[in-house]
Order: sequence, then structure tokens, then C-alpha cells
Amino acid sequence: MPAIAPNSKRVLIVDDELTSRDTLRAQLEADDIEIIQASSGREAFQRMPELVPDVILLDIMMPEMDGYEICRQLKQSPSYRHIPIILVTTLDSVQDRVRGLDAGADEFITKPVTRVELQARVRTMLRIKTQYDDLERLLDLRQALSYMIVHDLRNPLAAVMLYLQLLKRKGGVAPDQVRYLELALTESQKMSNFLDDMLMLAKMERGKLALSRSPMFMDRVVMHVREKFEPLADAQGVALATSVQEQPYSLTGDVTLLQRVVENLVGNALKFAPAQTTVTVSVEYPRAQTGGNGAPGLAQVRISVQDQGRGIPPDDMVRMFDQYEAVFMKEHGKSELGLELAFCRMVAEAHGGRIYAANNPDGGANITVEI
Repeated sequence: MPAIAPNSKRVLIVDDELTSRDTLRAQLEADDIEIIQASSGREAFQRMPELVPDVILLDIMMPEMDGYEICRQLKQSPSYRHIPIILVTTLDSVQDRVRGLDAGADEFITKPVTRVELQARVRTMLRIKTQYDDLERLLDLRQALSYMIVHDLRNPLAAVMLYLQLLKRKGGVAPDQVRYLELALTESQKMSNFLDDMLMLAKMERGKLALSRSPMFMDRVVMHVREKFEPLADAQGVALATSVQEQPYSLTGDVTLLQRVVENLVGNALKFAPAQTTVTVSVEYPRAQTGGNGAPGLAQVRISVQDQGRGIPPDDMVRMFDQYEAVFMKEHGKSELGLELAFCRMVAEAHGGRIYAANNPDGGANITVEI
């Protein structure tokens, strides 16, 4: 057996027949490939954290759990779905291949397989895995750089906000300039919220944000948001109304994140609400309509923010929640990057819920979060 190089790639062979495993191992032996084996799908799953393979060669015809099911479960796992899987079997019909691809297989080899073909297929999958690993490292580097930039921005921004608050408290500012001071404070707070959203989005994208669940009382959440945004709404000549049903059952969730969701939705609605119109925040409890918590298909709470603007173009109703999309709002003459709404989508999904938009029959848009 050739010596294994320190930077070798790991190939896991999963087959219930020892002879088949040994044959595949002999055909793949090379100084830059380490061969590891498992005699069943159950053993492979139990040892995955230890084995950490770069490619999996998977037999289909096995007892207890066949290759299709093993492949399906691996591809459903966030920890293992990125590992290329090659199904190796005597089955060669089109239906068998389609079934394997539907299960998530990346390649399909029919036995008996030649050494040259097997090595070529495996090395192709190893190149794909290497490209994935390189991309992961770049994403980690980007995330680390983003954290550094955001943290570096937060410190001077906090100092600016502090000095503006001191100016406001001490007075000495001309009456006609107080409004500009308050606007500067408002915009600074928006920038601070934007940086917080960037940090949370990065954590969510990398699966590193843990929800801090606690009892929720949505009337209090909406009250805090209304108190925060009412001065801004008044300054724009927009009425900020609420319609909150009495909470019929206990709710748990990350209160801080969900309050930020409501703030983002209200802030977004005020951004596009014409003067002399109303922005309405409503809270409903769909499960209460069926007699309580016994309707798992219905949301526990529905939070909607409705404005009376020009509405949302149908083509933008989905992509407006993607942080990588720029939605152009013609009537406002500017592009909205969608970071605030992308944050709302990620928080809703982290709670097992969803977010969606619709236009009202009598004008305006309605963005709804269901959890």
C-alpha cells in the first residue's frame, strides 16, 4: 500500500460486501488518496463526524438501508450535503439512474467499472469538493473581514451619536438648527441599525445565530415600535396606527429580533408612504380561530404592516427579500437594496415562519410575517 500524503483526500467506500470494498480500494489506491470503508449505511452515519470524507462511493443494494435512502439522508443534512456522492451498482436502467439522481447523487457508475474510469470519476468529484472547500474559506475570510469593518465603523459612529446627543441636551443650538440636529441623530441611528443588521445577516447565513427564545407579548412589541417611530411619522405627515388582537395563548421567540423585524417593516413603510396617509401595524392569531394550538398548519401569530402608497410591482414581490437584489422603485427614483427586508426574511425563517408581500385592492402594499 502506498504511503499517504499529508494533504491527501479521503474517499469513503460504503458497501456491505467486503470483496466489493477491497476491489474498489485496490482500483483507487494512490499516494494522494486515503481509502476508508464502512460496511453499512448505519455505520457510515455513525462515523461521519470522525471520517470526514471528501467523496463517498456508495453501493445501492444493501440490507436495512439501501443506497438511495443513505444518499437522500446525507443530502438532507446541512453537515454532509456538500460531499459528492457516486453511486456504484450493478443496476443500469434509466429508471435506476433517475432515481439515484433524484436522491441527490452527483455521479452514477455501473459495475463492473474499470480502474481508469473509476479514478477519473473520483478525481472529478474531488476537484468539485476542493472548489467547494476553497469557496468556504473565501466566505469565512469575507465574513471575518465584514466583522472587522462593521466593528471599526460602529465605534466612530457611536462617538458621533454621543456628541450629537450631548449637543441636544446642553442646548446652545439655534432653534432653526435643532431640526437638523434631530435629523442627524435619526440618520445616525439608522446607520447603527444597518450595521447591526449586517452582523446578524452574516451570522444567519453561516448558521451561527442562535435564537434567544423567551415569552413574547406582541402588544408590548408593537407599542415599543410605535413609540419609536411616531415622531418620524408625524414629521412626514403620516399617521401610524395599530390594530392588535388580544393574545389568546403563550408565544415564545427571540423578542429582540422580532422587534427589529417590526421596526424594519414600519421604517420601510414610512419610507414610501405619501403624506396624509396611514401606516397600519396589525397583529392577529390565526390558530385562535380554530380553538387554540391544535392547528399546526396555521401560524401562531401574523404581523402585517400596511401602507397606502403606490404598491409593489409584481415582479419585485419575491426578490425584494433577497439581500443581493436591488429593487428599483420608479415612483421614488431610487434603488432599495433590500437588506432590511432580507433581515426580516431570515428572522422569520429562523423561527420556522415566512414573510410575503401583497398589494391591497384599495391601494398600497401589505408585508406580512407569519410565525
